[in-house]
Amino acid sequence: MSDTEKTFKRVVLKLSGEALREVGSQDNISPEIVERIAKEIAAAHKEGVEIAIVVGGGNFWRGASASARGMDRATADYVGMMATVMNALAVQSAIEAEGVACVVQSAIEMKNVAEPFIRRKANRQLGHKTVVIFAAGTGSPFFSTDTTAALRASEIGANAILKATMVDGVYTADPKKDSTAVRYETVSFETCINDQLGVMDSTAFSLCMDNNVPIMVFDLNVAGNITKAILGEQIGTIVNH
Repeated sequence: MSDTEKTFKRVVLKLSGEALREVGSQDNISPEIVERIAKEIAAAHKEGVEIAIVVGGGNFWRGASASARGMDRATADYVGMMATVMNALAVQSAIEAEGVACVVQSAIEMKNVAEPFIRRKANRQLGHKTVVIFAAGTGSPFFSTDTTAALRASEIGANAILKATMVDGVYTADPKKDSTAVRYETVSFETCINDQLGVMDSTAFSLCMDNNVPIMVFDLNVAGNITKAILGEQIGTIVNH
């Protein structure tokens, strides 16, 4: 694929923590799944796309759930941020094993394992074709990693957020609960917010809407979909204005 054919120059790939865990396994991270994801990222990287990644921590911890069970919400969220760093390091290791340069930038300083998040440095690294993983969320409680993806995408001027999920797009309702639910090919930010479609939280949608960052929602479980999404092939659902 030549540069003129590429749809995206720079993207943010959003991975959930659960995406790194094999269903039914006791292990929080599956090395085999992480390796598959890394190979797909590397395949797209070789085509010249600048790739940033935001990974969640739900395979280890969910701050909202812990808060509902009595834990202080801010503290619970900070624990969740630490979980995202563990996932980021696992993904970094797998990407580097594919021969691709990769750094982790953390919103919470932990200099022995990750660089601090510095926007200008991230931009330089991406421009030099280094994959950058943004860890530890926004560094503040009460914000999801979806919001982190929206914020970082806006800060680095990404062409799109690619949200890898366990379903093949955005539906009019939860397809697991409503057999009449229909998948959108494209859908507006306003519809997602007003109808509470739940693919991302309202803060993330609002940030993307305000900064004109489209979102592609696609099925992570289909082999090759990560590469296709990064290279700009329209799969799943596009959320835009």
